[in-house]
Amino acid sequence: GPALVGRAFWPLLQESAKADGRVLPTMVNISARVGSIEDNGLGGWYSYRSSKSALNQLTKTMSLEFARKNPRVAAVALHPGTNDTDLSKPFQRNVPEGKLFTKEFGVRRMLEVIDSLREQDNG
Repeated sequence: GPALVGRAFWPLLQESAKADGRVLPTMVNISARVGSIEDNGLGGWYSYRSSKSALNQLTKTMSLEFARKNPRVAAVALHPGTNDTDLSKPFQRNVPEGKLFTKEFGVRRMLEVIDSLREQDNG
């Protein structure tokens, strides 16, 4: 999955870094807060938690490799918040008021974050 995409996109990210100094070429992985080991206070969701935790580790490893090979290329993991999707439907009753977002809002916010990334945000 994401590791193969990273490998395939690496040459394109490098070329982009050379072409336009105003843009930070970035491998963006969509993660989730439940992938945090430190933040896991509830347990459960074994498969989803472990897959997101693995994605976070992969993203961190990519960021270190990218920095070593080309400091003008980054890797980040973003958590879009809890969005109103089929995946979240069974759990929405536990989401605090004001913390359930539309998919469109989640995408807009992630694009704003991506557009504001700088080299020091790598990882």
